[in-house]
Amino acid sequence: MEVRDNAVAYLLKSVPAPAPAAARPQQARKRTAPRTVGTRVSGQPAFVLHSYPYKETSLIVELLTRDFGRVALIAKGAKRPHSQLRGVLQTFQPLSTGWTGKNELRTLTDADWVGGLLPLEKTALLCGFYLNELLVKLLARDDAHPALFDHYVSTLNQLAHNEPPPIVLRKFETALLKETGVAADLTRCADTRGKVKAAVQYVVDPERGPRPARDDDTAPRVAGKTLLDMQREEYTDPATQAQSKQLMRFLLAHQLNGAPLNTRQILIDLMQL
Repeated sequence: MEVRDNAVAYLLKSVPAPAPAAARPQQARKRTAPRTVGTRVSGQPAFVLHSYPYKETSLIVELLTRDFGRVALIAKGAKRPHSQLRGVLQTFQPLSTGWTGKNELRTLTDADWVGGLLPLEKTALLCGFYLNELLVKLLARDDAHPALFDHYVSTLNQLAHNEPPPIVLRKFETALLKETGVAADLTRCADTRGKVKAAVQYVVDPERGPRPARDDDTAPRVAGKTLLDMQREEYTDPATQAQSKQLMRFLLAHQLNGAPLNTRQILIDLMQL
């Protein structure tokens, strides 16, 4: 299942977030800095997260870019039948993009399909939409997270190659909270700052991290072993899978201020993720 297409090497221009050995691309080529001329950007690796109509013939497109984070761009004329952008601005398709402008909403100048990833199908496709919804709702615009971009590419690759979706999603959710700086260290007790103990039951304060569970706690209880397993990305233990699922729901709900995730509910209904 190893990806050998040069286009993936173009996207993964630095060491990606850890992935199962069978899904890791070959060593990427040395990354060149994004080209900028004044307010113009070109040759920027990107994926479409979301798009919606703008005026009669255009779209507003939310992109996840490697060096600029989440950006919102006007794709002028993209809804016209013969627009070159019409067939390119699709989700989960590796793109090379460019734009211009100084404001938060800038203008897309070019988008070229790069290729190199297998298409997502069935459950994997719905999982991909869940990733995109998380990124749109939790990532601030113009806040670059290159490691998270690489992890996103690796996650799409794992889903396309039928890696177990619950485990793949837990890894990405954890990486998202860590990379955006809102997740405390799950391996350190917030009360003592010592390493969590595998046999102790904890609850995780979203702001401070794990502490030993008390009788009156309403937050999900997780074993220290689960927290250590999550740090190692080791999910073979069924208890780790079940407890990490509840923990990540709790932590994400806190960051979303209780706002629902539409794709998650569909996934829960279909797969009990």
